[in-house]
Amino acid sequence: MTDLNKFRGVFCALNAIYDKKDNIDEAKIKELVKTYKDLGVKGVYACGSTGEGFLLSKEERKQVAKAVKEAAGDDFTVIVHIGCASTKESIELAKHAQSIGADAISAVPSVYYHLPAESVNLHWQSIIRSTDMPFIIYNIPQLTGFNLSPEMLGELAKNEKIIGVKNSAEPVYLMERYRRAAGDHFIIFNGSDEQFVGGRLMGADAGIGGTYGCMPELFVALDNLVNENRIDEAKQLQYKINDCIFDLLACKSLYGAAKQVISIRFGIDCGQPRSPFLPVSLEDARPIADKINKYVSELNNQ
Repeated sequence: MTDLNKFRGVFCALNAIYDKKDNIDEAKIKELVKTYKDLGVKGVYACGSTGEGFLLSKEERKQVAKAVKEAAGDDFTVIVHIGCASTKESIELAKHAQSIGADAISAVPSVYYHLPAESVNLHWQSIIRSTDMPFIIYNIPQLTGFNLSPEMLGELAKNEKIIGVKNSAEPVYLMERYRRAAGDHFIIFNGSDEQFVGGRLMGADAGIGGTYGCMPELFVALDNLVNENRIDEAKQLQYKINDCIFDLLACKSLYGAAKQVISIRFGIDCGQPRSPFLPVSLEDARPIADKINKYVSELNNQ
């Protein structure tokens, strides 16, 4: 029986880090994982959208997953996104994730082709049967073109190996629809960072986000405020977080900006995202890092 408590809390969607030759930099990835662990987040989500998973080869994705697990140890939850365009490659990555001792796997629907629900179900069920691991659905219709219906989720949730859904669809009301469809013993991850409070209030148990890595302290505090039902304070902190997200989105690329902010704040040179994502300069990212540091300082002084 899967311990669902290890999946409740704040999960940083982990950025990929490359060396000067555009190869995976395992040492810096491990350093970043340990930084997040020290700052109180529950775990990381590797090789997803923020992790540039679809810009990595299969071998690079295995390399990242292995490095992350080695840095995480046994007391920090590791979710590995293994979704690929083909079911065959997804299964290969799922089996690798199991071999390294990851806590769960996750996958988007097959990408590029706009597939019907029957095809998506076949894709996910084939992956799920290939290992003994807990599986987390990844719903991000703005990128995949497939929006998971509450009815389909309800059917999928009957499979005990499917323990949750990472919902990055923008309408917050879907959290309530998913909760009603899947029941209480099912993890719903809020995936829209700027709507963390709204998502939690409408049924999400946890959050996975690409901007969490820039300001993990703020999201951990936000999660605690919601858990303590201090909603007015949570709203005020969400507003500050959204200021920072707005600034990140105003840069040439979100991932480029996020990496530079992380570099400035934590002293880990995360470099630039892989092409075709555009690079962002340290100068453009510094005001965002300064704003986040200000908000963290205010939080610590309360």
